[in-house]
Amino acid sequence: MAKRNPSTAAVAAAPRALRLTEGLKWIAARGPLHLSILALMVLWSVPTLALLVSSFRDPSAIASSGWWNVIKEPFDFTVQNYRSVLEKQGMARAFFNSLIITVPSTTLVILVAAWAAYAFAWMRFPARNLVFLLMVALLVVPLQMTLIPVLRLYSNLTVNAEVPILGGRIFGTSSFVGIWVAHTAYGLPFAVYLLRNFFGSLPRDLFESAYLDGASDLRVFFRIVLPLSMPAIAALAIFQFLWVWNDLLVALILLGDPSLAPMTLKINNLVSSFGTNYQVLTSAAFISMALPLVIFFALQRYFVQGLLAGAVKG
Repeated sequence: MAKRNPSTAAVAAAPRALRLTEGLKWIAARGPLHLSILALMVLWSVPTLALLVSSFRDPSAIASSGWWNVIKEPFDFTVQNYRSVLEKQGMARAFFNSLIITVPSTTLVILVAAWAAYAFAWMRFPARNLVFLLMVALLVVPLQMTLIPVLRLYSNLTVNAEVPILGGRIFGTSSFVGIWVAHTAYGLPFAVYLLRNFFGSLPRDLFESAYLDGASDLRVFFRIVLPLSMPAIAALAIFQFLWVWNDLLVALILLGDPSLAPMTLKINNLVSSFGTNYQVLTSAAFISMALPLVIFFALQRYFVQGLLAGAVKG
């Protein structure tokens, strides 16, 4: 068996030693800063960890000992708090109501904003830039200023009907359709702005080739624009879903029926009823956080891409 040349082995080991040296220099230069940031993050998460642990502890144990005692008694956990919140306090129904409100509101925004963004980016019509500027300007209008006019409009346009899944009304206050329209209108300015910038950064050659082949705008939109824009659309879905899911003000104004209340309204009512029983409040809070966390981590790779959508052209 041929022996390895010592000079060759030294040459092969040199890059490895160089990388090790550079790594040690990087740790010496930036290690303390990164360790400090990591320690701050861990310290910042301790209260959240404490609330999570407390939500699984027996109320009697919480009253007599701190949450850190789980280290001594690691199996002293119960789901009684979550069962009580879901069954007795109506959080299960509120969770279902939040889904009914959030999913259509997110879907409608994406559908309408995608069509509008394509028109603003690639179609030519009179006053296109002016209309887009006016729509973007709506971003600076505070939502609170629109609540009274919207509430008056909804009161005049209320349409009663026995439709249980729509809240007993087709449109107006205390109806799911009414809050769908409200959330769609509030979310459109940012959605159109985000998607228009992304659509505008797509290569022009693709559109010119498609038009030369006789493709219509509808075909270009479904065959070219949508497949290439999935990162921006997924990021928009994350933004809109989180905004609607965590909304309290719009639901508080437009949904007067307690049976239609989403989780944010239900938790707000629990604060006044169980102000000292924080294990009940934290259980409800973590139930409301579960689905947004799943969606965010499932689509997190699109999050940064959506933030940078349209920032670089070409």
